[in-house]
Amino acid sequence: MKNMSHNHEALKEYYGRVLSGTGDLKTNACCSEPNTMPLPARDILKLIDQEITDRFYGCGSPIPASLDGCTVLDLGCGTGRDTYILSGLVGKNGLVIGIDMTDEQLSVARRYLPSMMEKLGFQQAPNVEFRSGYIEKLQCLGIESESVDVVVSNCVINLSPYKREVFKEIFRVLKPGGELLFSDVFSGQRIPESLKDDPVLLGECLSGALYIEDFRRLLNELGCSDYRLLSKAPVTINNPEIEAKIGGIAFYSMTIRAFKLDNLEDICEDYGQIAAYKGTVSGYPHSFQLDDHHRFITGKPERVCGNTAAMLQDTRLGTHFTIQGTRKVHYGPFDCASGCDDREPAGTCC
Repeated sequence: MKNMSHNHEALKEYYGRVLSGTGDLKTNACCSEPNTMPLPARDILKLIDQEITDRFYGCGSPIPASLDGCTVLDLGCGTGRDTYILSGLVGKNGLVIGIDMTDEQLSVARRYLPSMMEKLGFQQAPNVEFRSGYIEKLQCLGIESESVDVVVSNCVINLSPYKREVFKEIFRVLKPGGELLFSDVFSGQRIPESLKDDPVLLGECLSGALYIEDFRRLLNELGCSDYRLLSKAPVTINNPEIEAKIGGIAFYSMTIRAFKLDNLEDICEDYGQIAAYKGTVSGYPHSFQLDDHHRFITGKPERVCGNTAAMLQDTRLGTHFTIQGTRKVHYGPFDCASGCDDREPAGTCC
């Protein structure tokens, strides 16, 4: 990998000194709504100090379910809002590691560590660590291979000039069956090179946005042939100066999950498998949403493709689902129209 580019220095300047809070942002690309969070996370959010939330920049709510006892890595943790939410969800037997390259943001996160651990009940054995460094170089920060259950990120990967290295490192540190859940800004076409060094466009999460099809190809090259989309919303810039620079490029805030599984196929295949949700994920007694077109109602058996069965059976979600059938008999491509939700599928699935 090349030396860290001047883009990193520009971002440190933008997030460390130019922005003093979310009110300084020039677009809504890096703003998320708390009411999109799972209910357990919203309860923890109420405990978090105002300075932390005032300097939070994110475009979604990548807060996974079923985290008790997990080791979670928060890439680009900033002032630690999501890190502290995750701390409450992993519990006393879990660990959350927040990584950021901006000293000004980390100083806020670390200043509130004692009080936040007291509020969450972990003052005797804190379950949060903050480390300063680059998300492209997790090994340099002591993150061992196959040591992490879940990786999350909130509108940060688009800022990296080395996205392939970021995703390669993520899949290195994830345990088999581990999950990447992240929210980020994606583009409907490739961003012109002439815009990529603009400090405002970069800092506002626009000029570094990945073209969604290039993202799909990148994950496939790294061995992940099926990712799932949870949500997608257009980014409305509403800034004439920035709109003039960016032209007609469409941007979307998307939340995506991908699992580290070695048995995923590049299309959905039918093996006659059936999945039923037990209703046992904390906070989700009646249904569980895997992605934008798989909503499992408690106790109701649903036909699923081989990839979906693997995501439900060979990950930490396995204790919450009953899967009938194996891959011994193949019936051809899976008909997504017969799945458990009638919405148009997105992501790699079908």
